[in-house]
Amino acid sequence: HRVLAAYLGTDPERVTLTAGEHGRPVLAATHDPSLGFNWSHSGDEALIAIARGIAPGIDIERLRPRPRSLEIAQRYFSAEEAAALAALPVADRDAGFLELWTAKEAVLKALGRGLAFGLDRLNFARVADQLVLQRLAGDDARAWQLHRLPVGPELLAALAWRGGSRRLRMGTLASDA
Repeated sequence: HRVLAAYLGTDPERVTLTAGEHGRPVLAATHDPSLGFNWSHSGDEALIAIARGIAPGIDIERLRPRPRSLEIAQRYFSAEEAAALAALPVADRDAGFLELWTAKEAVLKALGRGLAFGLDRLNFARVADQLVLQRLAGDDARAWQLHRLPVGPELLAALAWRGGSRRLRMGTLASDA
């Protein structure tokens, strides 16, 4: 609330959130309608995305062993993504899985949808060492931006939005350091 209040030029107590059509938190209609936001956390790490004129989606995950990652991908991801993950060396699968997962979560959150939308309804492919959205059911995949965020060696994070390129600025709000 404090971060949103700073962008809105008001007190944190005056910031009101409501649920969007599919449950995504949005600012109440009494606030600036151009301000979009999203947040994610993993353990004690958190990210907040704030933008004007777009609805950002963001996801962060701690890199850790995922023994069922290939099984999950084969069941819920597109066939192409599951095959690409299976082709990776075993030592790289956890990171590959989380890279896909954070990309999918970021896009779904930007859409205002959750996992119930269907993880297989959007497909990513690796192009020049980056994930690129190739297919998004009911939308033009080329209209989407996806960016990996440099958040540390033990974390993977992605930011997505529908619209043209934008300048990204990252900062730290609080740190134990």
